[in-house]
Amino acid sequence: MAAKFSLGQVVATPGAIRVLADARQTPGHFLALHADGNWGELDAEDRRSNDLAIAHEGDLGRQQRVFSSYLTVNQVKLWVITEWDRSVTTILLPEEY
Repeated sequence: MAAKFSLGQVVATPGAIRVLADARQTPGHFLALHADGNWGELDAEDRRSNDLAIAHEGDLGRQQRVFSSYLTVNQVKLWVITEWDRSVTTILLPEEY
């Protein structure tokens, strides 16, 4: 399945890398969910914001930042954030924001 929006350069913080290693999960798993529009553990308002953020994909004047929140198998929260201009997607822990 094709991604619903561009991820740009993908980076991860040291904390996220450690948590992923501890959970024996790959960044690719969470990136695929994010790029497919599966926003994870978000409320309805944040989900709507993401849907609107990608509704105008390619229109730099209208597209917005995309945010997802997931739990690893160890129940540790990870965030995935794609910047409004799709230049970079970061995997991080909430406390690293």
